[in-house]
Amino acid sequence: MSERLNELTAGALGKKIQAKEVSVKEALDATFAAIDEKEESVHAYITLNRDEAYKTADEVQKKIDSGELTSPLAGVPVAIKDNMCTEGLKTTCASKILYNFVPTFTSTAVENLENAGAIILGKTNMDEFAMGSTTETSAFGVTRNPRDITRVPGGSSGGSAAAVAADECAYALGSDTGGSIRQPAGYCGVVGLKPTYGTVSRYGLIAYGSSLDQIGPLTKDVTDTALILEAVSSYDKKDSTSVNRTDTDFTSALVNDVKGLKIGIPRDYFGDGLDPEVASAVKKAADDLKAAGAIVEEFDLSLVKYAIPTYYTIADAEASSNLERFDGIKYGYRAEDFTDLHDLYKKSRSEGFGPEVQRRIMLGSFVLSSGYYDAYYLKALKVKALIKKAFDEAFAKYDLILGPVAPTTAPELGKSLSDPIKMYLGDIYTISVNLAGLPGICLPCGRDSKGLPIGLQLIGDCFKESTLIRTAYTYEQLRGSF
Repeated sequence: MSERLNELTAGALGKKIQAKEVSVKEALDATFAAIDEKEESVHAYITLNRDEAYKTADEVQKKIDSGELTSPLAGVPVAIKDNMCTEGLKTTCASKILYNFVPTFTSTAVENLENAGAIILGKTNMDEFAMGSTTETSAFGVTRNPRDITRVPGGSSGGSAAAVAADECAYALGSDTGGSIRQPAGYCGVVGLKPTYGTVSRYGLIAYGSSLDQIGPLTKDVTDTALILEAVSSYDKKDSTSVNRTDTDFTSALVNDVKGLKIGIPRDYFGDGLDPEVASAVKKAADDLKAAGAIVEEFDLSLVKYAIPTYYTIADAEASSNLERFDGIKYGYRAEDFTDLHDLYKKSRSEGFGPEVQRRIMLGSFVLSSGYYDAYYLKALKVKALIKKAFDEAFAKYDLILGPVAPTTAPELGKSLSDPIKMYLGDIYTISVNLAGLPGICLPCGRDSKGLPIGLQLIGDCFKESTLIRTAYTYEQLRGSF
């Protein structure tokens, strides 16, 4: 076989399994062989689900053979970010404080994949509690970018992006609070989509910023993105923010046509701090879409400079509240040496949380405290509303917005954590999408002079994932193989 099974896209592998050209076990064997070969250098996974995966493979194979399972994802191996609960399988959020936590239930998004016959390979590495942009804050060690193992894979879904890029899974799930699917997709040269807020249930996703978090796919091509988004999208009464959508036939958007599509390019995205090679590749992608019949214009998207302080004020405030439950009493890490209950809380949290998580808890507690709530948190909520209004005005003129996903290609390992502010600034092009609850997709649009992938970001109005998928699919055809 010229192409190894683990190198196939999820859709292509699913077709071979349905056509009985390969068995589910053969697909699993090829994927675990790749994991065994590459994990020592990449470290995309925290926990592998090997024994259970083979048991599930036998069950799924029987259902495929009997005609009970006809999903295009049946028998296809998937990796899950380690902040989504999986019954009976360790879920750590890459934190010492949850090093031994085994959930008694499964998150809805993962359950939807299991119902489609997907085989869970294991849980992928991430920044601790999704707080970071490089997957270097994990308590279980760093993940390396398969395109260049001296570089970071991005974050916080760096393990999922690296697993896809290294062919250690057919596709993966990540979560995106401020760019955590799209930015690692850009750094690793894969496709990542953050859906409109409420499209994918957050039930079972261990929260970072509840008003911003959204689960989405990381894949090898746009076709797989549409397939997986269709599988995980569902209304869920267990999630009060879940939206009951009827327009989730995303594979029907896989059409090679952008004629007449209006694309806006924010001038603000091409100012100081953007690497010239990244700017050049993104502008070439815009020119390619224009040549294919799209209408491309530059415009001013105001308030971009306020996005980062607004995001970190809101996200950290929500994080300080969400992480209050990890106290060493109910589950997870508990300090061994303590004098009383208060001391147990203090020591368990001090020893269990890493420096970046502690920094964000303290910042979040500060902006919510008496005397500062109005000055910081309330003001951030007002600016968030203004950012949403600016996007509404842009989408009154344009079908979608095009720009870079990050100011540079993947930084070297060890260069980001020493300067947290610089790390935060790396999210400048992605966080507004979360603040406004919009969908965004990232796909490769070239490489820099070092051979590192450059990511193109497309942003759509609420519930316009189909427009994003159609445009990304068309660009993918224009670009050719990456």
